Amino acid sequence: MTSPTPAAALTTMRLLAQEQNLRTFTAGEVIFRAGDEGVSVFGIVDGEVGIDWGQEHHGEILGPGSSFGVGALVDNQHRRVGTATALRDCQLLEMNREQFLFALQELPMFALEMLHGLEARLGHLKPSGSDLSGPPPA
Repeated sequence: MTSPTPAAALTTMRLLAQEQNLRTFTAGEVIFRAGDEGVSVFGIVDGEVGIDWGQEHHGEILGPGSSFGVGALVDNQHRRVGTATALRDCQLLEMNREQFLFALQELPMFALEMLHGLEARLGHLKPSGSDLSGPPPA
């Protein structure tokens, strides 16, 4: 079995996208800030989003097919950890917990695409100047 690709995730997002779930942000517009209450996950249909994780970590640049903000669906009282900003004009699919769980249940490939994307992103997130190859802290 092959790993899902960003193109596969983008295809699924477009299938899920409904007019009322699509949000448009202009370049430079803040999507959410660190500390904001999180109640939804976003999928990038078009454009580019930057995630600033603060001074401890390198930032990220995400494009079409990527998703971000999934922590909001894990914890009911989640506060955003990073700040997301549109780097270019973008169109985002916004999904609340109910919509997200429906997509996971009805489209198992969507779950694999989400996990693959999350794994790829986590592999690139390292604290600045740190070595994550050693044993975990006690």
